[in-house]
Amino acid sequence: MERVLSEQVFKPGSFPEYTYVSRISPELKVEYEIRLKQALKIAGCLTSIIGPSKMGKTVLCEKVIDLDKLVEVSGGDFTTNADFWKVLAVKVGLSIEGEYGEYQQYDSNSRKKQLNKTEKFIISKDIVINYFKENGLVLVIDDFHYAPEEVQVYIAQQLKDAIRKEFKAIVITLPHRADDAIRKNADLTGRLSLINIEPWDKGELKQIAIKGFNKLNVNITDDIALKVATESLTSPQLMQYICLSLCTLLGIDDESSQKEIDETRLEDSYRFTTINFEYKDVIKVLKEGPNPRGKPRKIYNINENEALDVYGLIIKALAENPPLVGLSLDELINRIDRLTKASKEKLDKKKVKDSLNQLQSIIKEKEAIYQVFEWKDNMLYILDPLFLFYLRWGVH
Repeated sequence: MERVLSEQVFKPGSFPEYTYVSRISPELKVEYEIRLKQALKIAGCLTSIIGPSKMGKTVLCEKVIDLDKLVEVSGGDFTTNADFWKVLAVKVGLSIEGEYGEYQQYDSNSRKKQLNKTEKFIISKDIVINYFKENGLVLVIDDFHYAPEEVQVYIAQQLKDAIRKEFKAIVITLPHRADDAIRKNADLTGRLSLINIEPWDKGELKQIAIKGFNKLNVNITDDIALKVATESLTSPQLMQYICLSLCTLLGIDDESSQKEIDETRLEDSYRFTTINFEYKDVIKVLKEGPNPRGKPRKIYNINENEALDVYGLIIKALAENPPLVGLSLDELINRIDRLTKASKEKLDKKKVKDSLNQLQSIIKEKEAIYQVFEWKDNMLYILDPLFLFYLRWGVH
């Protein structure tokens, strides 16, 4: 029997064959896979999948749909001027435009073939729709929220017409983002199959570690698996990353290595995992906040060696224990109060709230990688668990 390597077992960036965990939808008490299969069988309906970042939404699609039948694009593939159907045509290898003709062969005394008829063609919506249907293809638009808002509305209109012709499509997006183009679109009322992906709980995340290390013939205790699950911040992708880091640091693929996960290397594995995460500039922008326009900000003492302004305090408070991907304003202020207990001055609620509004405005105008949280209705939602993990364990 061929030996399996850790990189084949723990796969944070692709389909995890050995560590796939099937989960139950709390809404319907059935597996998400069954829910998606049922949605795809409903002719004339568009499937909308919403769930937090790094929660396995795309992996779910890959589990249910044969990979050779799945056509994946990103909302970021569509600019304001992009033609939706041309983008899809290119993705599946259809010619966008060209020329075809009919030829008539003369007898053997003729010196040439004569072009009898030529016509130019440009790819049309119907051609793409028919190609998808004839080949049993399913379109998956991942990160739909990355498309500009006006483009989202345009795509929704195109999909509304297409699904009536039994074109199969899935739109994946994040919660807490404006999803008016799909879920609140009156034209799509009654034509949506809605699937809400809930964050993973620690018990579900533990299964990834237990299944994976069992496959590698490595012992991991329930307690250690739970600690890793806690740091994974509800994200199966992050759980895969940390487990793979543990394998690397402990030399699991070396035949002479230990065959038990050592708790003393957990924090090393967390720091090691952050090596390939690019959030240093994001944190720098958040800590700097808006331009103070020459007016110095008030500084609050944390201890003898450290003092921060309001923006630095907000970011530091996010990284405190316990790691949470959603914080109310009151919870955030409680964390800040604990951090500034050595300071004579305290931050009031209005100051923190105004600063969060400022940060929200800053990241909204920046590239997608900066949009790591959303401040809405007195709740701070972490949209990217990898960002919070880097904030806790990375060098910045």
